[in-house]
Amino acid sequence: MVSIGYFLSSEEFGPKELVRQAKMAQDAGFERLWISDHFHPWLDDQGSSPFVWSVIGALSEAVSLPITTAVTCPTVRIHPAIVAQAAATAAVQTDGRFTLGVGSGEILNEHILGDPWPSPGQRLAMLEESVEVIRKLFGGTEISFHGEFYEVSEARLYTLPEEQVPIYVSGFGPQATDLAARIGDGFITVMPDAELISRFKEASGGKTVQAGTKVCWAPTAEEGAKTAHRKWRNEALTGQLTVTLPRPKDFEAATEPITPEAVAEQIPCGPDVDKHIQAAREFVEAGVDELYVQQIGSDHEEFFRVWSTEVIPALR
Repeated sequence: MVSIGYFLSSEEFGPKELVRQAKMAQDAGFERLWISDHFHPWLDDQGSSPFVWSVIGALSEAVSLPITTAVTCPTVRIHPAIVAQAAATAAVQTDGRFTLGVGSGEILNEHILGDPWPSPGQRLAMLEESVEVIRKLFGGTEISFHGEFYEVSEARLYTLPEEQVPIYVSGFGPQATDLAARIGDGFITVMPDAELISRFKEASGGKTVQAGTKVCWAPTAEEGAKTAHRKWRNEALTGQLTVTLPRPKDFEAATEPITPEAVAEQIPCGPDVDKHIQAAREFVEAGVDELYVQQIGSDHEEFFRVWSTEVIPALR
């Protein structure tokens, strides 16, 4: 049976509001949390980008739900040794309820220190090596590492959880999915793609698949579509744009032709419970084990009421 979690958007909300939403999710019966890890929002209208590791510290004191980063890029902006330290501390704070979700990132967040943006194949190679570094440090002994992309000299983590932090790897195509099956403890996706999910399950021996999606509960479908368009029209972009555009203003320009109607075709908008159920059911039928849903905009009180009393029971 699929486990339903809530997706905390670091692009759309500040740290205190994210903690408030996490408490609401727990009270509503959601079973776990995702939280995004961004330096920039996608669009200026989203308006936030708190440092995820500080927020996780606050969440560890506010709720008792498992938490996964969806996802951290441990390759360019932050060295994998620092990510290992942050993840280990988060796992201690949450009493072992933390999972490190990792991915190859987007230039939107990773260009800020002036580093060149690698090709897709090199980004995956960097991700694989970074996971190797992180796992070595999770072992608790002093390590030195001399790889193709990363150097670590005489480093040891002293604050560690009792069990090693699981590492889940995101993927959006066959190559990344195969990498996730080879090096990850689980798989992260945002698409109800049964073929990719099955590919991961078969290659990994049936490891856990997490997936995330967005909805916009609102009093009317028109109001929901306007809100989703204003906040998340970047979801309608295709191809490589999401990983190659460097600034929120570039996403503003690229999404100018996208209409509210086009966004509503991808994101359930408004009060029609059946639309919310059907959107979630696509992920369930595709084979995900954990589904995380994000409410766009405000109306969180009504979103949590409707999902806890009508949508989640229907998925059960």
